[in-house]
Amino acid sequence: QVQLVESGGGLGQPGGSLRLSCAASGGSDIDINFNAMAWYRRGPGRQRELVAAINLHGTTTYGEYVEGRFTISRENFENTVHLQMNSLEFGDTAVYYCFGDFTSRAVGDDRDRRAAYWGQGTQVTVAS
Repeated sequence: QVQLVESGGGLGQPGGSLRLSCAASGGSDIDINFNAMAWYRRGPGRQRELVAAINLHGTTTYGEYVEGRFTISRENFENTVHLQMNSLEFGDTAVYYCFGDFTSRAVGDDRDRRAAYWGQGTQVTVAS
C-alpha cells in the first residue's frame, strides 16, 4: 500500500512564504513508479481545486490563483514533491492535499498496479 506523507504548512503571513513537501512510501516490499504528483486544496466554503501538478516528464500545471507565486518541483527521480508558496495571500488559506498517481508492484507480484493516492491534508493558514 502506497502512503503519502505530507509535511510543512502551518501559519504564514501575507506576502510571506511557506513550503510543503510530500513523499510517497510503500515500504521495502513495493516498487513505486512515478506518473504524476500534485497538490490540491480546499479553502473555507470552497470546493477542492488544483494548486499545482507535475508529471513524469517534468511538465508542470498550475491553478489560476497561484500561477506565478507557487512552484512545484520533484526531487531528483524520487517520489517526493515540494510546493514552494511565495507571496502568500489570505485566499491561500486552505487544507492542502497531496495527490499521487503511481504504478506499483509488490515483491513477488507479477502485475503492475496503477492507482491514485491522497495524503491526509495539511493546514495552511495565512494571517497577519
